[in-house]
Formats: sequence, structure tokens, C-alpha cells
Amino acid sequence: MLARMNEWNFMTVIIVVGVFALWKLELAATLLNLRAFPATVPADLAELMDTPKLDQARDYLRVNARFGMFQASVSLTVLLVFWGLGGFGWLDGLARGWASSELPAGLVFLSLLLLGQTLIGLPFAVYDTFVIEQGFGFNRATPRTFILDRLKGLLLAALLGLPLLAAVLWIFTHVAHAWLWAWAVVTIFQLALTYLAPSWIMPLFNKFTPMPDGPLKQAIEALGDRCHFPLSGVLVMDGSKRSTKANAFFTGLGKRKKIALFDTLIEKSCQAELLGVLAHEIGHFRCGHIRQRLAVGIMQSAAIFFLLGLATDPHGDFARLLFDAFGVRTISPHVGLVLFVILLEPVSKLLGVLANTWSRRHEFEADAYAAKATGDGAALGEALKKLSVDHLSHPTPAALRVWLDYSHPPLLQRLAALRKVGQPEGR
Repeated sequence: MLARMNEWNFMTVIIVVGVFALWKLELAATLLNLRAFPATVPADLAELMDTPKLDQARDYLRVNARFGMFQASVSLTVLLVFWGLGGFGWLDGLARGWASSELPAGLVFLSLLLLGQTLIGLPFAVYDTFVIEQGFGFNRATPRTFILDRLKGLLLAALLGLPLLAAVLWIFTHVAHAWLWAWAVVTIFQLALTYLAPSWIMPLFNKFTPMPDGPLKQAIEALGDRCHFPLSGVLVMDGSKRSTKANAFFTGLGKRKKIALFDTLIEKSCQAELLGVLAHEIGHFRCGHIRQRLAVGIMQSAAIFFLLGLATDPHGDFARLLFDAFGVRTISPHVGLVLFVILLEPVSKLLGVLANTWSRRHEFEADAYAAKATGDGAALGEALKKLSVDHLSHPTPAALRVWLDYSHPPLLQRLAALRKVGQPEGR
């Protein structure tokens, strides 16, 4: 293992221990989550779920758990083998041999890594879509749709990602205080993409149709007016093109906010339930969650770019340790970006735990807002129950799994909190 490296350093040990610790933590959370699955249908779901449906949800959890751990093990093995054989240094040398200067070499290096990662992940995506999801009745995507989605994704990555990467690499090579300027460029790009995606990118993958006039649209618009929400349109998305699973979301910034409802959600929910779901989403806006998350995300990315600057500084001790740990001799922004992402993964997981805890609190607040705005918390609760049963979700997930990965509170906790909305304090 790691035979091509001249020597181990403490950075090597930190990274190896970190990636193995993450793998073991995921394994422990998966096993605990399987054990936490209830033997009988929870009382809150008794009207919508019978024993065969509960057994189906348990099977779905088991299949996904095994598949997820197998995929994680393959990913870890590929990383360690590629690393141990000196793959990062070899690929950097290959890219430099193909390109005439530093910037093209960086783009070739990153493109080859992305292509390799895509090819390795492709069989897993095929199995997940056409074996697991289709086996449980969720998948509606055809092979043609699946292939076109991947090709469109690669094309967008090339058209949008490569120019952004080129700008970042150029800044780190030519500009003083590079991390600050790179952070500013990426932040502006992300904000512009958020603004333009609903009109230019999302329609490449799904069809968005204005909701026809009728009672439902009128009720949604009235809800928006009542909640002082700047609603500029109500759209129906052909989610059934790929899956039977249902959802709803808002798009756009400022006064260009639009509601997009999956056609599957409209088919499976009554008007009161739909209004409860939408009021929940409006609650995120009215409670300031979107602004808070945006501000924290921007500050977090600033810290990441500052650290990235240290990881790519050709005269810095930190960069030298990091590159030596991966057996790469020439310090460069493009290689440093990849190595830094690998180093950051365990830290990102810990930060993700904090972010998920914060997000779950926001979900409770948005639920409470929806219950008060509609005057009917029970309708939102029924919608949540239907979505959970329809998606074969875990009714009682393990605390460790929730702590690690859940951005939304478990269903039964949300239902209990909804029942308390409007009750006098002390009850």
C-alpha cells in the first residue's frame, strides 16, 4: 500500500485514518439503521400502511443499505489503489505532456479525473435506476432518458464547469490573494446560476408547464398573497418522466420565485395537503431560512477557499506536506484542488452534521409556519405521511443515521411537533 511514495508523513496518516474512519462510521450507521426498523406499523401510519407495505419498506432499506456500502467500499478501494500506485502524480505528468502550459494541463487533469469518476459511477447509477428503483416500482426513466441525462450533464459540465475552473486556476496562478478573488468569482457564478437555472438549465431535463386556471391554482395564489410571498408563477413538472416519487420546490431569486409541483404530487394529494406542503416551503422564505443558509454558505466557502490557498501555495509547508502525502512533486492549483477535496472530506462530514442539525430545526419551524398559515396542521401531516409511505421511507431511523445525514427530522417527530402547534403552552 502506498508503495510509490518515498515516505509517509503525518498528513498521510491523517488522511488514511480519516477516510477509513468515515467508512467505518457509515457502516455503523447503516447497521444501526437496519436494526432500528420497526417490527410493526407505527400507530401514526396505520391508516396508510399495512404489514406488506412495511415489509416492502424494510426490503427497500436493506437493498439500498447493501448497495450503498458496496459502492462506498469500491470507491474507497479505487481511491487507495490509485493513490498507492502514484496515480495522482502519474496523471499530472500525463496532462502536462498533453498540454503546452499550466492552465491547459490543469483542465486536462481535472477533466480526466471527472471522466474517470463518471465511468466508475456509471454501472452503479444503472443498477440503482434499472434494478433497485425499477424493482420497487419507482423508476419510469427509459434507457434513452437515462443516457440523455448523462450526456446533458457532461455537456453542461464542459460548457459551465470548464470556464469556471479555468478562471479559478488562472487566479491561483497569477493573482495575489488568489483565494479571495477565486471565492468572489465562484460566489458570483453560483448566484447567477441560481437565478438563471430555472429558465435555462432545468428545462433541459424536465418539462415545466404553467398550471391551468382552476381552484387549485387560485388557492395557491391566494396562499401566496396571504403569506406575502412574491409568487410569479405556478408550474407543473413532469416528474413522472423519471420516477413515481413526488415532490415540490421553489425556484428563482428575488421577485421571480415560482412554485414547481411534480405531476405525481398533484395526482396523489388533495388540495389541502398540497397547500400544506407549499405553505411549508413558503415558511422557509418567511422565517428567513433561505437568506440565513445563503449567508452561511458564502462564509463557509470563503473559509474553504482560504484553506485551498494554503493547500496550493508552492512556498508553503502545508502544501508541501499535502503533495508529499499523495506522492506528487510539483505543487499546482489543479492537483491541489483535488487533494484538498480528499483531505477535506472528513471535515466536511463533521460540518455536515452541524448543517443538518440546523436544517432540521428549520424544518420544524417551517412546519409550524405552515400549520398556522393554513390553519390546518393535520393536512400537512397527512401529506408528509403519504410521501413517506409512498417513498418507502424508514419510519423510525436510527439516531446516528439521523445525526449524520438527515436534513429533515424523522417523520414521527415532525408529526408530534405538528400536533403541538396551536396548543397552549404547558400542555
